[in-house]
Amino acid sequence: MKNAKLGRDGVDVTELCLGTMNFGTKNSKEESFALLDTYYEAGGRFLDTANNYAVWKPGGKGGESESVLGAWMKERGNRDEIFLATKAGFNVEKPGLSKEIIEKEVEGSLKRMQTDRVDLFYAHCDCREDPLEETMGTFNRLVEAGKIRYLGASNYRAWRIEQANRISRANGWAEYCCVQQRHSFLRPATNASFGVQLAANEDLFDYCRTEGITPLAYSAQLGGFYNQAKREIGDGYMSGEAEERLQALDETAKAHDATPAQIVIAWMRQGCPPVIPLIAASTPERLRENIEAADIKLTDEEIERLSK
Repeated sequence: MKNAKLGRDGVDVTELCLGTMNFGTKNSKEESFALLDTYYEAGGRFLDTANNYAVWKPGGKGGESESVLGAWMKERGNRDEIFLATKAGFNVEKPGLSKEIIEKEVEGSLKRMQTDRVDLFYAHCDCREDPLEETMGTFNRLVEAGKIRYLGASNYRAWRIEQANRISRANGWAEYCCVQQRHSFLRPATNASFGVQLAANEDLFDYCRTEGITPLAYSAQLGGFYNQAKREIGDGYMSGEAEERLQALDETAKAHDATPAQIVIAWMRQGCPPVIPLIAASTPERLRENIEAADIKLTDEEIERLSK
């Protein structure tokens, strides 16, 4: 895996980010360590978690993923090599991004992950009941204190990111350098709803291109959908165009002797703007398959066909 630039300042991160949502709940500690080791051995250094992962899983209370990452980094002695991302907003006790909530959640994450700083801290959702001035000002104080290095937004609309960053620029505060959104190869239907998750759209990508903000994609592989022998288009996606898009995906995969899921990852990395996908897998073998997608080089014609 190569590196990618994150944000206008261009800090280097691994071009494929490992999503660790299920670590400590669906994935046992041993399984999680095996996946982390596989990613690390392939050159991966960019880990993504959140303070509430995974409270909705059987037995989950929130914080399990962060705790597993903390234990793994301590046991491997590699914290200084890792670019560590976590989030607050969809908190276990109460959603929000007020001063009190942010400070409490940051301290909790640092303790669980056994570290003194978070490399990338996301506002996990747009909590509009909390003033942006309070949210951005609190984030900036934590940046100045060295507890956070960079800021990101997740499940935000483009105009709200711009509004937040305008406040930060006016005050000389840290700004959002990236946005993590629901995004995959199939396109959502008009007015599709994914609950609390917000899907990326062309307006957001145009904003990212213009402002030098890096887009990241969660649910990039739709839970293994693209490699399934029998695909059933889920609610919220444009089923009318899906057959043609999937045909283009399958033909491109055949031309590269790759899986359709690998082509989705390659297409994201080589698009405009380039997207950093979060990858996840249930076994080291499947994770290695995802990682190998970084070596696939699509032609300009293939990228254009897939994009259109």
